[in-house]
Formats: sequence, C-alpha cells, structure tokens
Amino acid sequence: MASELEPEVQAIDRSLLECSAEETAGKWLQATDLTREVYQHLAHYVPQIYCRGPNPFPQKEDMLAQHVLLGPMEWYLCGEDPAFGFPKLEQANKPSHLCGRVFKVGEPTYSCRDCAVDPTCVLCMECFLGSIHRDHRYRMTTSGGGGFCDCGDTEAWKEGPYCQKHELNTSEIEEEEDPLVHLSEDVIARTYNIFAIMFRYAVEILTWEKESELPADLEIIEKRDTYYCMLFNDEVHTYEQVIYTLQKAVNCTQKEAIGFATTVDRDGRRSVRYGDFQYCEQAKSVIVRNTSRQTKPLKVQVMHSSIVAHQNFGLKLLSWLGSIIGYSDGLRRILCQVGLQEGPDGENSSLVDRLMLNDSKLWKGARSVYHQLFMSSLLMDLKYKKLFAVRFAKNYERLQSDYVTDDHDREFSIADLSVQIFTVPSLARMLITEENLMTIIIKTFMDHLRHRDAQGRFQFERYTALQAFKFRRVQSLILDLKYVLISKPTEWSDDLRQKFLEGFDAFLELLKCMQGMDPITRQVGQHIEMEPEWEAAFTLQMKLTHVISMMQDWCALDEKVLIEAYKKCLAVLMQCHGGFTDGEQPITLSICGHSVETIRYCVSQEKVSIHLPVSRLLAGLHVLLSKSEVAYKFPELLPLSELSPPMLIEHPLRCLVLCAQVHAGMWRRNGFSLVNQIYYYHNVKCRREMFDKDIVMLQTGVSMMDPNHFLMIMLSRFELYQIFSTPDYGKRFSSEITHKDVVQQNNTLIEEMLYLIIMLVGERFSPGVGQVNATDEIKREIIHQLSIKPMAHSELVKSLPEDENKETGMESVIEAVAHFKKPGLTGRGMYELKPECAKDFNLYFYHFSRAEQSKAEEAQRKLKRQNREDTALPPPVLPPFCPLFASLVNILQSDVMLCIMRTVLQWAVEHNGYAWSESMLQRVLHLIGMALQEEKQHLDSVTEEHVVTFTFTQKISKPGEAPNNSPSILAMLETLQNAPYLDVHKDMIRWILKTFNTIKKIRESSSASPVAETEGTIMEESSRDKDKAERKRKAEIARLRREKIMAQMSEMQRHFIDENKELFQQTLELDASTSAVLDNSPVVSDMALTALGPAQTQVPEQRQFVTCILCQEEQEVKVESKAMVLAAFVQRSTVLSKNRSKFIQDPGILIPFKLKNSEGNRDCAYIPATMWKMENSFVPSVSA
Repeated sequence: MASELEPEVQAIDRSLLECSAEETAGKWLQATDLTREVYQHLAHYVPQIYCRGPNPFPQKEDMLAQHVLLGPMEWYLCGEDPAFGFPKLEQANKPSHLCGRVFKVGEPTYSCRDCAVDPTCVLCMECFLGSIHRDHRYRMTTSGGGGFCDCGDTEAWKEGPYCQKHELNTSEIEEEEDPLVHLSEDVIARTYNIFAIMFRYAVEILTWEKESELPADLEIIEKRDTYYCMLFNDEVHTYEQVIYTLQKAVNCTQKEAIGFATTVDRDGRRSVRYGDFQYCEQAKSVIVRNTSRQTKPLKVQVMHSSIVAHQNFGLKLLSWLGSIIGYSDGLRRILCQVGLQEGPDGENSSLVDRLMLNDSKLWKGARSVYHQLFMSSLLMDLKYKKLFAVRFAKNYERLQSDYVTDDHDREFSIADLSVQIFTVPSLARMLITEENLMTIIIKTFMDHLRHRDAQGRFQFERYTALQAFKFRRVQSLILDLKYVLISKPTEWSDDLRQKFLEGFDAFLELLKCMQGMDPITRQVGQHIEMEPEWEAAFTLQMKLTHVISMMQDWCALDEKVLIEAYKKCLAVLMQCHGGFTDGEQPITLSICGHSVETIRYCVSQEKVSIHLPVSRLLAGLHVLLSKSEVAYKFPELLPLSELSPPMLIEHPLRCLVLCAQVHAGMWRRNGFSLVNQIYYYHNVKCRREMFDKDIVMLQTGVSMMDPNHFLMIMLSRFELYQIFSTPDYGKRFSSEITHKDVVQQNNTLIEEMLYLIIMLVGERFSPGVGQVNATDEIKREIIHQLSIKPMAHSELVKSLPEDENKETGMESVIEAVAHFKKPGLTGRGMYELKPECAKDFNLYFYHFSRAEQSKAEEAQRKLKRQNREDTALPPPVLPPFCPLFASLVNILQSDVMLCIMRTVLQWAVEHNGYAWSESMLQRVLHLIGMALQEEKQHLDSVTEEHVVTFTFTQKISKPGEAPNNSPSILAMLETLQNAPYLDVHKDMIRWILKTFNTIKKIRESSSASPVAETEGTIMEESSRDKDKAERKRKAEIARLRREKIMAQMSEMQRHFIDENKELFQQTLELDASTSAVLDNSPVVSDMALTALGPAQTQVPEQRQFVTCILCQEEQEVKVESKAMVLAAFVQRSTVLSKNRSKFIQDPGILIPFKLKNSEGNRDCAYIPATMWKMENSFVPSVSA
C-alpha cells in the first residue's frame, strides 16, 4: 500500500514546497474575513502534510508545516520577513526579570535551605551557579518535569532572588510596566488577530470528541476514506498485557508491539492500524475484548485521518505559540489576553477554561504541551497570573473531581499547577480572601470521602478497590492545603481573619469526621480472624500532620484569630464528646480522704480509638494561649471557665492506657494491625500531632483540676484502683498463684502509669508548657539521641521530626551539644555528646522506645563507671512551667501520689510478700528525685515575700496514717538503702537521701534569713555583740524548728489518742504520779567552786551546754533553766549472749556473759523535757 502511495506523496510534497508564505500572508492582510481565510488554508493543507500513511514522519511533517502553515502566520505577525521581524521585536523588548525555564524530566534543580520561602522554590543549574545560594545550605533534586525556575521571583526568596544573569535587568523593575508599550499598534493588532484564530483553532480541535467528522469550518469536499485505530494510554494495564493484546489484534511482531506500547506510554496515544473503517474497527474489537476480562478495557478509537492530522497540527501550533511569545513580553501579554477573554457562552467559556475543564479527556502528550504553554505565558506574566489563579480557584472543585476519576498520574493533570499558584504568598492570601480557597479545598476533599459510619466518622473498613484508588488520589488535595498555608501572613486584614476562620470551621468538620474513627475492642478468647484496615486512617493522619501544625502556626500569629479558633475547637470537641459518658454509669472513687465522681469505663472491655485530632488540636491551641500570653492578657474573652478537665483528659488518657495495655500483652489476640498503630502513634512521623499532643492535653486538664482527683481517675482507667485503694490488696492478690499472667500485666500497667506521671511532670520542653524556646526543644532531642550512642548526620536527622519545610533545625544547635568525630579510612563521621550535656539526660525521656531507653541507660551507667562516679541516673534539673501549667508540679506532693509511692516502697521493703518489679521501684525513685529537684528549685528561686508551698520533704518524713501506720517514705528509703537485693538502685537511693539533707539545710538557712538580715546592723556595730547576735539567730532557728516539730507531734498525738483512748487515760494517771514524786525531791544547790590553801588561785566557772537532737537548740545546764532529758532507747538483747537459756535476775553493774538476754542501750540524746513529755505521752514504749 505504501508503494502505491509513494508517487502521489512526492507530487503533493512538490506542490507544497511551491507555496509561498509571503504571498499567503499578503492575502490574509487583504482579507475581510481573516478567520475564514485561515481556516480554509488549514483545511486544505493540514491533511496533506500530516497523517498520510501508517507510520508518521515527524521531521518531514515539521519541515512542511513550518513552510506552508506556520510561515505565513509569522510573516503576517511581523509584517515582514520573520528573519528580520523577530530580532527587531526581541531588541525592542524589555526582558522579564523572571527566568521561567521549564524543567525537563530528570533535570537537576536546586533549592536553598536558608533563603527559599518553601521547598518548592527552585533554581535551574545556570541560575544557581550564578547566585549567592551556591555558598548556602542547599538541597539538590531531580525534576519530575513540569515546574520552572523561580529565579527573579521576589516572593520565592528571603534574600538573593536574582542570579547574576537576571540581576542586570532589575534596575527599573520596581514599577510594573505594560509590555505592550514596546510594540507598535499594527503589530499589536495583527498579533491579536492571529493569536485569537490559532489559539481557538487548537483548543477546538484538541477538545473535539467526534471520531469521523471535522468541525464545519474545516471540512473539505474530497475526503479520503482512511482511518486510524488509535490506542490510548492508561495506568491500569501493564506493558505485558498491552504487548500481548497488540500482537493478537494487529498481527505484529513482539518488537513492533513493544514499540507501540512504549510510544503509547510516552505520548499518551499511538495509531496501531491504518486503513479503511472496517479494517480498523476489527482491530479495535479484538483489543477491547482481550483487555476487558478483569478490568476496564483499554481505550481505543477509530478516528478519521484528517481529524488526527488536525490534532497533531494543533499540538504543533501550541508549541509554536510558546516559542513565539519568547521574543517579546508584549506578545506574551496578548496571548494571555486572548486565552482569558470570555467567549460568547459566558462563564467558563474562555479558551483557558475550556482546556482546563477538558484536561482529563486529553491524552498525555496534549496535556504536557498545553501545560507548558500555560507556564511560559500565564504564569510568567504577573498580571495575568493573578487572573489565571482566580479562574483556577473557581474551577478547583471540578478540576479535582476530574483528576480523581482519571487514572493518569498527577504530574500529567492540570491540577498539578496548584503548586505554581498556591505557593505564591500574595496569590494564596488573595485566593483565601476573595475565593474562600481554604474552605473550597477542604469541602472538595470531604466530598470525595463519603463512606461514613453511624456517628458520621470516616470509615475505611469495607473500602472497595475503586474507593481505595480514589482515596489515594484525593490525598493530593491535602498537599494543596499545605501549599496554601506554607507561607504565613505578616499582616492580617479583617477579610483574611474572617475567611481563615471559615476555613478553620471546615477543617474542624474534617477533624470531627476523624475523631474516634477506626475504634477497636479488645479480642478475648479467640484470635481475630481478619486483620482490620488501619493504614488508610494513619495515611490520612500522616498527610494532615503538617497541615494541623501550620493551622496552629497561623492561629498563633493573631490574637483575635487564636481566641476565636480556640472557642470553635472547644465547641466541636464538646459536640464530639456529647457528654462523654458513653452511656456508662457514674461511680465515686475515694483514696486518702479524697473523693471524685467519674464514669465506669474499662479500656480493656469497651471501644477505644487512637484517632483524636480535635482533642489534640485543642491541646496545641491551649499551649499557644500560654506561649503568646493571650490567656493572661484577655482571660475574659476565653471560655476557660467552661472547660471540663475530666472531659479534656478522658479520651487522651484512654489512648495512653491502650498503649500501656498493649505493652502489657493484653491485646495480643488483636493481631499486628494494633501493634502497627501503636508503633506509628509513637513514630517520629506522627508523634508531634498524636502522642505529644495527648501528653499536652493531659497536662492541660491536670493543671486545672485537683491532682488527687486526676490520679484517682487515672488509677481507675489503668484498672489499678483496687490495688492502691485497698489495704494489703497487693499481698492478697500476689498470693493467688493462678493469676501469674494477670500479676505480670498489673506490674507492667503500674510501671506504665508511673512512667506517664513522670512524663506529665517532666515533659515541659514545649514552648508554652515550659519556659523554653524551640531551640531548647531540639537540643534536648539531640542530647537524648546521642545518649544512646554516637550517630552519623543522616541517622540523627532521621530520628528528629521535620517541619513543613523538611527542616529539623539540627544544624543550628548541634555544635552546642556535640563534637564531630571525623571518619577514619573507613566508616562514617560521628557526632558524640559533649560531656557537659550528660547532666541533662533523662532516663524516662518520652520519645525513647523501650529498646532505646535500655541502651541509653546502659551507655550512661557505663560512662559513669568509666569516670569513677556513682551510677545513679538522677532526674535532670528542669525549666519552670509557664504559669498556665505551673500547678502540675503538685501531682508530686499530692496525697494520692504519696500513697502510691508509699505502697510501692512498702512492697519493696517486704519484697517476699508482694508482687512487684524493680522497674516499678526505679520509677518511684525517679519521681521522688523529681520532687526533690522541684523543691530545691523552688527554695533557690523563692523571694522574701513568697512562701514555698512545695513541701515534699516534710510530707515524706511523716509516717503513714491509720490504719496501716506504715513507716515514712524517708524511713523506707533508708531501709532499702541497705537491701542486698537492690544493689543496682543503691546509688540512686543514696543520691535521694543526700538531696533530702541538702534541702533540709536550705530550709533551715532560709527560715533564718529574715532574722539574720534584721540583726545584720547590730552585728556590725561592735564585735562585743557578735556572740549575742549569733546566739539569738540560733535561738530563732531553733524556735522555728521546734514549732514545726511540735506541730507534727501534735498531729501525730491526735491520731494516736483517737486510736488508743484507754492507753491515753493510763498515761495521764502515770504523769500525775510522776509529777508528785518530782515535787518532793530535794533541790540540788548551784554553789560555786572555791579553792583553799595559801597558794589558792581563782577557779574558772564550769559551764555546760547541750544540744537538742530535735530542734538543734543549744542550752546551758542550770538549775533555773528548762529541764533537759537524756533519752535512751532500751530493749532486750542477746547480742553478747553465750547461754540464751539462762535468765539473770538483777545482774548489777557488771553483766555476766552467760545470760539469756538483757538490756541493750541504743542512741542516747538530749531532748527538752517539754518535748519529751509530749513525745512520751503518746509513745509509751520509749524509756528514759
């Protein structure tokens, strides 16, 4: 067939070459109806140039098209030979300061990490090498195609927006100039005419849907009966399927089939058969039949050769328009005007709108060509870029719907141009205020996720393959929302506030649909049969993580917005909770005289969800109230009085209890899906807006409620309330041998609960929670990562959370906390923690996994042994809380907390009678250490007018209350210090006791400081009065100390009297008889000593002073002074006995060694008689 066509083709080619572009252009200049003339020319010549056989000849076609079709247009536009006309236009043009180079696939791009407004701002290699950014921190990537160089865009760079090449053109850029002033009116008119005709022709023919007939303007009388069987690309079928199908359908070799498949994949379509209609239809039916068995069939059309010819030329024409406008910014401006001019059909009738709205119907090659034209024209003209952005926003919902139903990758969709528009700060603000873009994006996203449960929450459980496919594609809308928010406003207008808050409302609706989604129930008995779908929900959470953070960042920038956002978020959370009772009955909890009402809820029996984005967003906003001090400036504008702390803490607490129970092995039968969820909940990619925010929400709730109430609710949720509220429950429980698994589970839960308390009090490195900044937070993360082991740069970066700009902030602080150890001949360079930073190590750092915690503990103990230090790992000194969270420290000294500490220590003391673990004890010791550090800080920072209300040391010195009458926490620590089974914890207990004594001394000195200051002037008056002042100061210290001790004794006496009324009555009678005997005793005279004899000398007066063991007051022993008692504790002893069967009656002064038992004297000490009398009145077992 080809051989028969050859002579005819050669004859046509000769006739085509004889055409004169100049003559054709001249005819057009004289024409009264230019559109009709041009269309007739195209209708006649295009089918003769393109698609004249089964195989295309692109070089030949391009050469003929340039000569016959494009040449006349260039002559017409210039009004002269284009070889002279275009250089003149270029010379008269004032070139744009924008580079605008469109990247090809695989081309290198550069982004400056210091100066780029966001990571999407990139430079081509030429501009980068000629810019200041080559000396900065930069990121190099390869382009996926479709973007362009941002050199010259002042909104894309914080500094250095121009390279050396484009900087030359910046002298007069300040005022925007109309580029049309550089063109003559004739050129403008001709350009407008030809651009309008050719652009309309290209759009019309590319969007033409009929397969056998052309538009009326392009139809010709003599039409050949030749067709193409056109195969289109899709992303469903594989290469192998297409190759096999083509071999069957068109009877070609495998090599030819591979060639067809490659072209289809690259260009989007390819003709696989040429001939008459029936011949091509036959191939089409085979292809459809072979590819429709499992999925939708391949798209195949039988198209007339003239339609294919005009479409091929339409693509050539769009490329030509893109090259022509490069000669002059004026030509670009005219093309933009033509493209955006409304057509006769009103809205969405402009050529640009028509192309965008038909995007999903076009094949891959056509899309790429017109996308590039848009980038080189509309996006390079600042005036029309705004107009195009408006059109894009108005059509946004339709464009995204088309993309979601289409199967092509996003880079081939017009929707992908959102990155070029939404990342421009000025355009993003304009679109938010004028087009309500935030709300449009979010509502469009939610419209595509219609699968909900009865409560209106997203449900991914029974997703079909099609729904899963749509969900993957609709995630790109979240990326668009991120682009809109990535550049934060410096100034707020009322319109921007209003529209942002409208968008925030829509965002809350989205989060509301996520609150509580994918609830799970503990599987008991039988293992779960089928792993539930969990990945979709976590994918959504991960995609939204940065968006949620950026929403909070926007709120933080304006006080009015923050207050309104906080109110809205709280209202939505209250709607989600709906009273939060879940239909459970209320119960009352009581421990240590404190009671609280809550609901009966067991995480191990009820439904629980790990997805709580509304709660977590409120936690973030609450921290911002503290950080920005809005909570202190405008408390009357905030609904803080409406907050219900139990409601705030309920769901985050359930989530954390779930994690604890999973770790305790209670959810093993729920399979790996739950294990994976818990992993991602703590993972660096998700934790910032999941785990971290749950801790903050608990801190928020606890800071507004009685810590005793919180601890009781927490014990109830951890299902440990019975253990700590019932005396000796632990002993009874541990004696049940059948419950070994349950005992182990309870031990783990107690450990996890104590760990949670450590986190609530100790995690204050978030700006707004503690008085720190973002740098302190990053430093702490790095310190704890390097505490595990030295790390390479890449390893350390992976362990740190990234912000929306893919930055961790590591480079700014790493030198302050680590040394870089250069690599040797092999290996990598490593960062090692500086020795002075080891003091900031916290064994219970909340971002450690259990494996990391174990490694860090081992590494730090090893380091201490190498430095010959004790191996205690005390809690670090922490920064103070912000005022809004200051009351959190009271957890440590609350009655319920002391009860928990005392109970665990009691188990450790009586270690054989209870089920307990060393990890449990280690956490209690850490909590005691934290409380001591806190009290020490309070004492160090307290001013004269303030009283230290944190009195942990006094509380742990008191014995337990009735009915247990257990020893004090301090006494139990002293007991445990010498326990042989706790060798590993001895150093920590020793540190605690040492710190306790330090605080004791600080309290003594601080209580005396006011007296010392008032006596300061007297001490300076004369040295004679110095001793007197010192004695007075000591007496005042003793008085204060005595008052404290007497108050403690009075309290202890009151309890003892209540419990031992009969014994107390006997004691009163004994006191009366004793005092009568004392009254009748002879008085010893206090006579002075006298020397006798001829050589007598004056005898110095002998003065005796004793010190009270309790109040440390010194007193001189005189008859007229207060009586002092030398107290000793006497008990039966067999320490020196060799014969324990014999009992000696009244042995006298010398005690024989053959005794059974006798008196053993321990601890003699002086004590004032008044204090002795009080002590003896309720402890009758002590003898004097």
